[in-house]
Amino acid sequence: MERTYSDTPESEAAIALAENLQLYFVNRLNALSQIFGSDIPFEAVEWFRDEGRHGGGMRYEARDERLFNRASVNVSQVHYSDMPEKKLDAASAISTIIHPRNPHVPSMHMHISYTRMKTGEGYWRIMADLNPAIFYEEDQHRFIEAFNFAAPELFDRGAEAGDRYFFIPALERHRGVAHFYLEHFTSGDYELDHAFAKFFGEQMIETYISVISDALAQRTEVTEEDAAEQLAYHTLYFFQVLTLDRGTTSGLLIHDQNDIGILGSLPSHVDKALLQTWIDKMEPPQDELLISLINALPLGEIVEVDEAVKKHLADVIRLHYKAYPEALAMQADSAVVPPTVENHK
Repeated sequence: MERTYSDTPESEAAIALAENLQLYFVNRLNALSQIFGSDIPFEAVEWFRDEGRHGGGMRYEARDERLFNRASVNVSQVHYSDMPEKKLDAASAISTIIHPRNPHVPSMHMHISYTRMKTGEGYWRIMADLNPAIFYEEDQHRFIEAFNFAAPELFDRGAEAGDRYFFIPALERHRGVAHFYLEHFTSGDYELDHAFAKFFGEQMIETYISVISDALAQRTEVTEEDAAEQLAYHTLYFFQVLTLDRGTTSGLLIHDQNDIGILGSLPSHVDKALLQTWIDKMEPPQDELLISLINALPLGEIVEVDEAVKKHLADVIRLHYKAYPEALAMQADSAVVPPTVENHK
């Protein structure tokens, strides 16, 4: 099979940007594996949308279990160049989550995507957030400074939207400690916006590599309490992604050909007993979703989220929103709600 891409100049440039950022980040992470880990590089995994006729992508997955709990750097483009009835021309994206093994080293999530419609309208989604299991103020400060440096004129807008998007109402807390989020963003000048997306992505990668390099070198002592704190935070991350994250849910509802990649952000293990304590905090019908997600996990209290489990979780989410389409309105709050699923119809 061979993947095809949209031949519109803007979408071609967007997927090239995503692939360049992907290789840059993977190379930087592989260098850390040489220094702090077992010197095992990320492994490439390819996927195809409709056997490649409508795109697909490549993700790089971490294999160094000494350094990473879970980590993936995903790039994809879905397009409908041969389907004039579709509203969407192409959606191109890089989406990455890094969960280090050491609880004192923060996780990071970044997503940069460009959506182009058949009408010629195009817009960006640009976001990043720092996710520590154990909080260090200096890490938070460095990331907020990076947001301000990368997007000084958009900092207040991005930070406010990020804090809003990553808030978890049921638990009255945020996922992460530094957030930046632009949805449906365009200045009207594609070249200018493309340059901004490139600069933002590069700054997030460099800042994160700097933060975790220092953390890996300095924070080497790990206690059982530290590991327990990390498990609790990974469980919170699992909860937020599967019950609130609009991007994840939209990806699963559009098609079922990249479930493993879409759920690549999930940590390796979660605490089922902790998840169960949150059921009563959920409003209907999302309490049913959480119960179904818990039931999709293996037997036991602390359980592994492997590829088979991810596939089961994806099916649970699709079934839930088929039964309760109105519950999509209960996902993460955003001033702008993108019509992602509608765009693919």
